Amino acid sequence: MEEELISKKDLLDEASISYGQLYRWKRKDLIPEDWFIRKSTYTGQETFFPRVKILDRINKIKQMKTDVSLDELAEMFSPNAKQITLTKDELIERNIVTESIITLYSEHISNKNTFDFEAILQLYLVNNLLHEGHILLEEARMIFHTFHEHYSKTDQTNAKLLVVRKMGVAFVLLLGSSHDVFVDTHAKVIVEQEMGAIIEELKNKLVMGG
Repeated sequence: MEEELISKKDLLDEASISYGQLYRWKRKDLIPEDWFIRKSTYTGQETFFPRVKILDRINKIKQMKTDVSLDELAEMFSPNAKQITLTKDELIERNIVTESIITLYSEHISNKNTFDFEAILQLYLVNNLLHEGHILLEEARMIFHTFHEHYSKTDQTNAKLLVVRKMGVAFVLLLGSSHDVFVDTHAKVIVEQEMGAIIEELKNKLVMGG
């Protein structure tokens, strides 16, 4: 399905921001360059944006800019992984993941006490999916293994996680880009997670101090 666009004029009106604010946030890398889409119209060239993404991003900027600096926001929204490591105790104390999830990861992937951003991302994602009741323990193990083997090969922020279940048997798919996926009508997609969104959510939690 083609992404719905919003014109620059309508965006400024709907989001109640000025032209200057929009382009200042662009210069500070709070809004990606590739969200500024030039298209021909009957009045000439106009700028459009992916409607849902840009409105969501502007709302987050407006909500958070009084608590953190624009540079910190830029780091949070950056497609590059935040250069951060946390210990097991720090992850638990900051309420990012539970001890049981770290134990599961240690049993099946790596038994370590310090975790980089990519490992924290895996822990955070699986922790949320289990807590919300979307997946079973065996499916959590499958997600860990799939990420461990393949996540670094993807475009990461444009990757998508799918967990599909059919007749009680689950399959974990890690897609390298946001292509449409069509599955057997008798199978059920139980998880469809855009990695860019979960990365941003985790960075938000880290920046805001959990």
